[in-house]
Amino acid sequence: MKQGRLLPIYIGAYIVFLYLPVALIPLFSFNDSIQAAFPMKGLTLAWYRTLLQTPAIGQALRNSLIIAIAAASIATLCATTITYLEVFPRPPLARLIGALARLPILIPGVIVGIALLILVNLAGLGPSRIAIVLGHVLVCLPAAVTVLRARFAAIPRSISEAAADLGASDFTVFRRAVLPLAWSAIGSAFTLSFLTSFDEFIVAYFLAGTEPTLPLYIWSQLRFPKSLPVVMALGSLILLVSALLAGAAELLRRRSRV
Repeated sequence: MKQGRLLPIYIGAYIVFLYLPVALIPLFSFNDSIQAAFPMKGLTLAWYRTLLQTPAIGQALRNSLIIAIAAASIATLCATTITYLEVFPRPPLARLIGALARLPILIPGVIVGIALLILVNLAGLGPSRIAIVLGHVLVCLPAAVTVLRARFAAIPRSISEAAADLGASDFTVFRRAVLPLAWSAIGSAFTLSFLTSFDEFIVAYFLAGTEPTLPLYIWSQLRFPKSLPVVMALGSLILLVSALLAGAAELLRRRSRV
């Protein structure tokens, strides 16, 4: 009984510890002062107006959106192919490739960033937007593979076997029998990959050239105390959009289980 009473307290303390610092960012983004401290001096929307009037933020946002859409599209396409081959046709190397696709999640981001920087320099690309896209594909792939593998594994194999018995080729089985049952999971994998790429900092730090992403812009502004309120306003908007997209991804994931 004692453990049963302590569990809600533990969960409540954990939630406060995890989310209270995050909740302070939107709160201080309305503070009429450049210092994030109590008591607050008043409420203002000036930092949000400054945010909309800063061209560098718009350029960084465009870079992040372009990179995130490209990386999420490539990662979702690769993950769909890998997980389908791993679950259904099961060629000899499919399980090994699937394991390798999930491996980057276990490697520290600094190691991944340094390795990719060496690779793109050897390839002649150098730090650039293309290099960031390639790096983010590697970072996004584990999440996409995990989501899609769970969905493909839930699809009865009898569906693909029946289609094959009727004379359908492997590609037709995938396109006409399996893919329609996995669209919601593919949408969830794309959304999670997009969020992962959009918020990713370490790999982008090593691979960025003259076109920084939004996380890199935020990091560069933290050195200037006067920019802190604008950064908090920007962070509040990012938190809102990220929460909405994460909720959409979860709804799609649950829909794929039906």
